[in-house]
Amino acid sequence: MKNKLFFSKMHGLKNDFMVIETLTQKFLLTKKIIQKLSHRNTGIGFDQLLVIESPKIQNTDFHYRIFNSNGSEVEQCGNGARCVAKFIFKKKLIKKKKIIVSTKNRIMVLKVKKNNKFLVNIGTPQFHPKKIPCLSVIEKKIYSLKINSRKISFGVVSVGNPHCVIIVHDILKAQVKKLGSILESHSFFPKKVNVGFMQILNRKNILLRVFERGVGETQSCGSGACAAVMIGIQQNKLSNTVHVMLKGGKITVKFNSKKNCIYMLGSANHIYDGYIYY
Repeated sequence: MKNKLFFSKMHGLKNDFMVIETLTQKFLLTKKIIQKLSHRNTGIGFDQLLVIESPKIQNTDFHYRIFNSNGSEVEQCGNGARCVAKFIFKKKLIKKKKIIVSTKNRIMVLKVKKNNKFLVNIGTPQFHPKKIPCLSVIEKKIYSLKINSRKISFGVVSVGNPHCVIIVHDILKAQVKKLGSILESHSFFPKKVNVGFMQILNRKNILLRVFERGVGETQSCGSGACAAVMIGIQQNKLSNTVHVMLKGGKITVKFNSKKNCIYMLGSANHIYDGYIYY
């Protein structure tokens, strides 16, 4: 007999998700089932599956897990965090507008704002190679690798998940798929990496495309936006408040240097509720 699963389909700037809660229902998490559900022709279709569970840490409201469409579990998803906040608020799983969730490697604060905006405290950026992780003995602002006889320079940062950010002159000409797929699985990144391609317009505005680890290029990437801004700030090319324009829309990223925290402000959209037998 097949199992019945209730879910919501949501998106954050066209980065789309299947969102479920395991507070009132059980869900058997296997790679095969996730891959089946993520299929865009025979399943629900999504970039990531977001799972809201009972709290595992004291003084948190929920635990939040993220799975890529290939079934692999990852540590962070900025667009997903905003959708989780909207889901929790819409489904009245909690009454307050400040929601504290734990993830695989950090605690995040989600705030419900006006006009369908959600503020996410992403936490502290990590630049040390061991925190990314990447295979470098020392921390640098700019790293480089030789890819197909060409030197590629980039910055690296973890914002809960690993990111490699390349500054490009023309975002439309960036080799996102080709270069992104090579760097994603390069031996320099033992746990793979998300690859961002950033075009800087001025100190407060950038264009960004992201090749996500385990997914490929997506319409937008919230953690990728935070990572790109942090690399820009580290290299003294961006201010502490930056508007990030992605294929799917705009995110505002703010860095509080005193608290050493990244904040992301953006929208979240509920598409429909449904159920599926799996």
